[in-house]
Amino acid sequence: MPPKKPKANGVRFAPDPPQTSAKVEKALQDAKNKLQLQKNPNARPKPPPAEPFIIDSIWAFYSFLAVNLLAALYAPIQDCDEVFNYWEPTNYLNRRFGLQTWEYSPEFAIRSWLYIVIHAIPGKLGSLFSSKTSFEFYFVRVTLAFLCALCETRLFSTVSRILNPRLGIMFLLITVLSPGMFHASVAYLPSSFSMYMTMMGTAAFMDWRGGLKTSQGIMWFGIGAMIGWPFSAALVVPFMVEESTLAWLTQDKSEFIWRLVDAAARCVCILALQVAVDTFFYHGVLVVPWRIVMYNVFSGSSRGPDIFGTEPWHFYLRNLLLNFNLWFLLAILAGPVIGIQFLARGRSTTKQSPVRSMVFVAPFYLWLAIFSAQPHKEERFMYPAYPLLVLNAAIALHNILAYVGSTDPKKLMGKIPSDVKLAFVSLTLLLSVAIGVLRTAGIVTAYRAPLQIYEPLRASEYAKVDSTVCFGKDWYRFPSSYFLPQGMRARFVKSAFDGLLPGQYNEAEIGFGFFPGTWLIPPGMNDQNIEDPGKHIDIDNCPFLVDSEFPGSQTSMLEPNHVGDDKNWEILKCSSFLDASKTGIIGRTLWIPNLKIVPERFQRKWGRHCLLKRKSQS
Repeated sequence: MPPKKPKANGVRFAPDPPQTSAKVEKALQDAKNKLQLQKNPNARPKPPPAEPFIIDSIWAFYSFLAVNLLAALYAPIQDCDEVFNYWEPTNYLNRRFGLQTWEYSPEFAIRSWLYIVIHAIPGKLGSLFSSKTSFEFYFVRVTLAFLCALCETRLFSTVSRILNPRLGIMFLLITVLSPGMFHASVAYLPSSFSMYMTMMGTAAFMDWRGGLKTSQGIMWFGIGAMIGWPFSAALVVPFMVEESTLAWLTQDKSEFIWRLVDAAARCVCILALQVAVDTFFYHGVLVVPWRIVMYNVFSGSSRGPDIFGTEPWHFYLRNLLLNFNLWFLLAILAGPVIGIQFLARGRSTTKQSPVRSMVFVAPFYLWLAIFSAQPHKEERFMYPAYPLLVLNAAIALHNILAYVGSTDPKKLMGKIPSDVKLAFVSLTLLLSVAIGVLRTAGIVTAYRAPLQIYEPLRASEYAKVDSTVCFGKDWYRFPSSYFLPQGMRARFVKSAFDGLLPGQYNEAEIGFGFFPGTWLIPPGMNDQNIEDPGKHIDIDNCPFLVDSEFPGSQTSMLEPNHVGDDKNWEILKCSSFLDASKTGIIGRTLWIPNLKIVPERFQRKWGRHCLLKRKSQS
């Protein structure tokens, strides 16, 4: 008796050794041909079915990684929360200084230090290879690119095996060509981390080979919810409904309960680690995921996310259309397309039943519905569901192409010449790809300036002295203290912004133990976004200043044009920055070449984002 094959528990890229369904069909067809030849020696055997084109998982990984690395090196930071709530605490752990938000004050403690520690480790490792602190920043990003590529490959491999190899190829192409995935892949945000875990959890629930992987799936979603973002746990609901229904129908309740206990034990271990790490840093026993839920859901009208701004219900529809264009429309249509395809053809176009396919597309609908109903909306809130959007789009596209490719002359699509159908489908998909690439290029070229202007501060006359670089109206464009020399600190001057700005981590060392800035209560913090004047310094105390200039824009007493003030400031370095107020919707949305032949109304208008040095007064 051959030995039993062990179950796979880790991430596996290679397909299983047993024959694929295509090979089985070929063997059956060969047997039929032999029987036919025995009955009729003159009969011509039918050709074997063509095996579907399959991309090896390692090549898929290289494709994902290549695009993610481009994002790591060139994507701008799109959310100031990424800087102040994640890059700055990481900078504090590795370099002992940084800007501190109210969320990290022990009074409120709604951010977990475990998530920061996970990223601080590769950051510290990066410091071994280069003395440039910005290298640590990019090293962490490259690490995220690699991790995301692993998770993408895991889901790609599962989709190819469980659904259809062609569907897997569509998943790959949509992923690498979507602006949304480009930016989310390397964003240092809990929602991006939850996105990684969503891919792993979805792959586990989809793959029933060797038995149900309920425990593994819940564990991945649990890691995403506890270490990343608690609300991402909602994505597991459709999978749990499927498995609980299956357990009830098959009378497999005891096995199902055992898998739940196993999953709970794994999640408790992860939560215990998180509580231990947060207890070390906050000097108090805290369950941070629960505190996040409490603040965002149960804190009342004077607190909570809504005080930071609200958006209409259709905000995410517009945003996802920008970041995924045709793919978002297909993702919305996935459920109806599966139903119509089954009613029209009487069978599924994948290896799974229509019911299972509906389970696979349900999480994206659930996520979009939940967050469209919330008043406070931000683009990053959609990140955990981005891979599910891509999966939905791939499933819808696969079903539509199966219908369009019909050659049955009794059906409408069978009467249309194949060349016409091929041309229409190709042009539509190429247009979507072109829009996605131009969108990505447009964002990178328009808003990358904040990552490009700090190199002069590494000059020996600036880097070796303690100094200050100030931010006024451009406070939210600060890319993190990783771009500042060790002795330089970021500070804020008063601008028109009247909310709460970050303060400084306490840099005390002697007599305060490890990382005192994480447990000493900072002054002037509150959870109601009330301005604290103590966060500002007088601009006369600023040796360096970061400011933007947009031709024709209005200035004020609080937000003057410092770039144009050549009496007090000299320019160390400037980089072009898109003037969104003067640029039309096409130029804001897509990359447009700066050529004279482009009509004026479509051209992109530019300002400049600059690092300034105060002139010495004679």
